[in-house]
Amino acid sequence: MDFRHEGKHEISPGDVLALRARLSAVMAIDPHARDGRYTVSSLYFDTPDGRALREKINGVSRREKFRLRYYNSDTSLVLLEKKMKIDGLCSKLQTAVPREEAMALVRGEYQAFSRDGPPLLQELYGKMATQGLRPRTVVRYTREPFIYTPGNVRVTLDYNIRAGTDCGEFLDPDGCTIPLPNHAAVLEVKWDSFLPSVIRDLVQIPGVRTGAFSKYAACRVYG
Repeated sequence: MDFRHEGKHEISPGDVLALRARLSAVMAIDPHARDGRYTVSSLYFDTPDGRALREKINGVSRREKFRLRYYNSDTSLVLLEKKMKIDGLCSKLQTAVPREEAMALVRGEYQAFSRDGPPLLQELYGKMATQGLRPRTVVRYTREPFIYTPGNVRVTLDYNIRAGTDCGEFLDPDGCTIPLPNHAAVLEVKWDSFLPSVIRDLVQIPGVRTGAFSKYAACRVYG
């Protein structure tokens, strides 16, 4: 399991415009993007007492969260992801989920499926049974991704962040979502062993410090 450094910064819409111009002059656009961007739709799981949310707010050094995710409006490929953070370093495990099982997970169902699937899916099943993990919040946003080979750097600009409180609409790309009240945008910087100075300089924004902004936590403002 590979762990990476990750920095998150809450920024303004004006910062997005400035960063887009600076980053595109030095970094390459991620080839998976269409016209430089794509839409991310995620469904986050949490326990009945909101363990994942509490651990994020309290800054617990070792934590994890599960989510389903698809890109743009393509629900033919739904991914299950487990995001882990240990002492400031991040890692992610990922596996594709058959559509039938994805639809059942959206409904919070898991008992009817076999136990011989991918290990990550089996882990989610186990924690749904023992910890009560269930779908909690839909998070949808636009992402502009940039990459830089030295240091394996990835910089993303995330904006148009919206929350959906009806988890049953997750697989409907046109499902009802509500924009965050402060129109927040997020700059994320990820790298391996070193962050090249040219990228460090590019992402500097006066008055903005590395924070612990969580789209999941922010979208839980609606429940």
